[in-house]
Amino acid sequence: MSDAPRAQLIHIDVDRRLGHEWDEWDGKPLPNRGDYDSPPALFFAWSAAAMIVGLAVVGIALFLLGPRLATVHPAVPRVLWTALAVIAGVMWLWWGLLLAGFALRRPILPERLAERGLFLRLMRLTSRVAERFGRRDWVENAAVKVYDALALSRGRKVGKGELLLLIPRCLSKETLDGVLGIAGKYGVPVFVATRGQLARRVIRERRPRAVVAVACERDMVSGLHDVAGKVPVLGLTMTLPSGPCKDALLDLPRLEEWVRAYVV
Repeated sequence: MSDAPRAQLIHIDVDRRLGHEWDEWDGKPLPNRGDYDSPPALFFAWSAAAMIVGLAVVGIALFLLGPRLATVHPAVPRVLWTALAVIAGVMWLWWGLLLAGFALRRPILPERLAERGLFLRLMRLTSRVAERFGRRDWVENAAVKVYDALALSRGRKVGKGELLLLIPRCLSKETLDGVLGIAGKYGVPVFVATRGQLARRVIRERRPRAVVAVACERDMVSGLHDVAGKVPVLGLTMTLPSGPCKDALLDLPRLEEWVRAYVV
């Protein structure tokens, strides 16, 4: 039996259930055995499409309402079209800087304009558009990869007691043992998320300076949207060979790499 230290496993139950994003699952095997590994380029393609859709919806609404708005003042439609053009230009400039920061692995934009701010809103919008075409999980996998690359480019370091590791309860036994071994090796506490509000409660009580979170793509995107604006987070997605919420697997070497990057 190994004498390597193992982290203490702490369970906390709160209100919002993890896994609710899979309530519509029909019990059939997931595509590719629950492995949604996708290149980051997929997110940029879909996010560009989502922005085009959003701008098009606003443009169509402005076109239809234009005659009525003109009755208020003839200049109103022209002013609104000009404002829309300016907003579109700023959005595409921001998107281009986001892409450049990812490609160069350099923090070109401040956190609030990137992974801890506007990026989270773009990620949520892109997920909704991709869901319409049955590509949500693949696009969210790519989105999380982009998010992580932006976060890692900050080169943040914290003390062992300042990092938290959040995991779901659906990991396979072998994977859980691996996680506890890594956490014990670096002296990082591990919390099991049985409810979606766990992250906010733990962060409020523990006040960590950084978090490494493990979840499926759907719960990860929801969790990042809730938490990443408050504390730096790295998100590691899982493979779901037995379907959602059961015997999930993850890349343990990658997990150790991220924990080590923060605390060593």
